[in-house]
Order: sequence, then structure tokens, then C-alpha cells
Amino acid sequence: MINYDKILSKAAMDMKPSGIRKFFDIAQNLEGVISLGVGEPDFKTPWRIRKAAISTLEKGKTIYTANSGLLELRQQIAKYFEDTIKTSYCPENEILVTVGGSEAIDLAIRAIVEPGDEVLIVEPCFVCYSPIVALCGGVPVSIETKVENQFKLTADEVKAKITDKTKILILPFPNNPTGAVMRKEDLDEIAKVLKDKDIIVVSDEIYSELTYGGKHYSIAQCDGMKERTIVINGFSKSFAMTGWRLGFMAGPEEILEHVLKIHQYAIMCSPTTSQYAAVEALKHCHNDVEKMVSEYNMRRRYIVDAFNKLGLTCFSPEGAFYVFPSIKVTGLSSKEFCEKLVLEKKVAVVPGDAFGKCGEGFIRVSYAYSLNHLKEALKRIGEFLDENNLINNV
Repeated sequence: MINYDKILSKAAMDMKPSGIRKFFDIAQNLEGVISLGVGEPDFKTPWRIRKAAISTLEKGKTIYTANSGLLELRQQIAKYFEDTIKTSYCPENEILVTVGGSEAIDLAIRAIVEPGDEVLIVEPCFVCYSPIVALCGGVPVSIETKVENQFKLTADEVKAKITDKTKILILPFPNNPTGAVMRKEDLDEIAKVLKDKDIIVVSDEIYSELTYGGKHYSIAQCDGMKERTIVINGFSKSFAMTGWRLGFMAGPEEILEHVLKIHQYAIMCSPTTSQYAAVEALKHCHNDVEKMVSEYNMRRRYIVDAFNKLGLTCFSPEGAFYVFPSIKVTGLSSKEFCEKLVLEKKVAVVPGDAFGKCGEGFIRVSYAYSLNHLKEALKRIGEFLDENNLINNV
């Protein structure tokens, strides 16, 4: 009988399943569950985008595009960067269209990291960075952010972790799961640390449009940082296009020419229909985005206030569509809290330690759901706390 332990990659076997998916799967198998666990916008993709996709299908525009994506789309992405982060990229050789932001992250890491290289990962953070680094033989190095600093990364924290093996700093802001945002003054200080070093910043800006109380600012805008930054973004969150699987990245031609080779061999090109739809999104659907952001902002204020009234201290996020309330007062671990909550009250949220060790004592709650959905979930969470006498457990 075959011994699969000898066949499989050790890195693959050592990889832990996503903590997000575990609680999503539990929710799927229980009747009557309200899930606040997945970052899935509850809005439909704007009609103009869907209509554009239908039109391309009817016209038979279903063949492969260029490996790097439709030129028209890359031109629109270049315009988008000019308009938003005031940074110029050449559509021909500094922009690549990918299968979601996730492929862009994977490509950037694989094109740069070799065995033994260190990658600085700001935590809490999205779950994919460390596993990809490990698959490349790299060494993930955690930089833990703190609620007392509003989960922002500081220049001193970066400086303390840099060694002669450091290759990449992954900068995930606006942040999933905390909703933290880095402003210009924060990023300028980090840029000062990096400007004289051969370290590439992979700036995951997938939630850039979901920034409240001011405009998003990219580290690529900082003096001397464009040449050492790969900016990653996409259509999933801002345009409610999760299932369309379309992202994009921009960076120095010297890096992207090698990133493109990996993309060519692994993927060929991103979905053609999605690319045509994305052209329409960037040309004509910014008002739709503004309406969605306005709705998210209202939900954000509501849910932060509700958690604080329940006795679960909640940092007020400035971006994305998540809150990260502390459940330390209950005396339960993050996993215990989430398991009891979903089994007893049928509300699914994600334990904070799924996003790094420093997420222990917190839970991630998505407010990418209707207000009625949120109100019912928070009512059940309040009942859960009362019935288990958890707030008085200090």
C-alpha cells in the first residue's frame, strides 16, 4: 500500500487549514445559523458590470486574453492608480491582471522568496501569507500589532525585526481582520526605515476603497518607495465581485517580468469575461462603490457601538468591513468563545487567533451583511453572554 507521507510535500502537510473556513463550514452544516464569518459583500455586483459580462458572452468574446490581461483593462487600472494613489504605472509592463488578489499575493512571494529568506508579516492579518512563504521555503517573521496602537504598524517594530535575511515586508492595510488603516504620516516613518534597504514591500490594498474618515494612502506614494513596492488590489471587495476572481498588481518592471512568467505557466490568463466586466466597473461604476461604502460605514458605526454596549470592548476600525472586538473579559479563549456561540446561539464568527497568535482574545466579525442580519446576530450574542454569565467572569 502506498505511503502518502513519503509522497506529499512536508510543507503542504505542515500547513494548517484556514481558521476562517472551519467556522464557515460549521455554519453551513447547522440550520438557522447567522454567519458573520466570511468577507463576502451582501450587495449584488452592480448591474452595469453584469450587463457588460452578458454582452461579451453573447458576442462570443470568450478566447484567451494576453497573459498580463486585456490592454484596455490594464490602461484603466493605470488610470485608477493615477486617480487614487497618484502613482503612475505603465500598462504594458508594470501592471498584471490576476485571478483575484490571492493569486497576486502568491505570485509576488514566489517570484522573490528563496529558501531561508525572511518575510516580515504584520499580524493580525489575512491567513494566506505565512503558508505561501513556507511553501517557498521562506521563514515567516511575525510583527505583532497592538490594539493600544490602533493595530497600526510602527517604524520601530519594523526596524526591530529586520535582519540581513529579510526580503519582503507584507503590509496588509486596510487590515483584515482589525480594520486598521495606515495614514500618510504612519507610512512615511516606515518608508524612512526601508529606503536604503534591499527589501520589497508587498502592499495588499484590496480594501483600499473601504476607507472611512479620509482617503486611502499607499506606501508606494512615499518618497523613494514606488521602486521597492508591489501594490496588490482587486475587484472582489470594492465592486462586490468576489466570484468573478479578478485582481491586479503593479510594481517595478524588473520584478513583474518574472512574476508574469510564473503567471503564464500556472494560469495563462485571468477569466476573459471578468476582465471585460472589470473595464466597465472602472469606467462607470464608482458611484455604486460610493453607495456601498456609505452603507458599510453606517453598519460599522452601529456594530462598534453595539459590541461596546454588550461589554465587549471594540476598537473602531477605519477600513475594510470587519470589527475585532475583545472577548478577554469572558475568560474564554477565542476558539472556545466561537465554538460555544455557534453551537448554542447559532451565530458564526471567526476566532482572532486564526489571524496570528496576537489575535488571541479577539474575534473577527464581518459587517458585510444587512442591518437586520447584524441586529439579530448581536441580539443572540447578548443572550449568549447573559445566559453564560460571561461578562461577570473577570
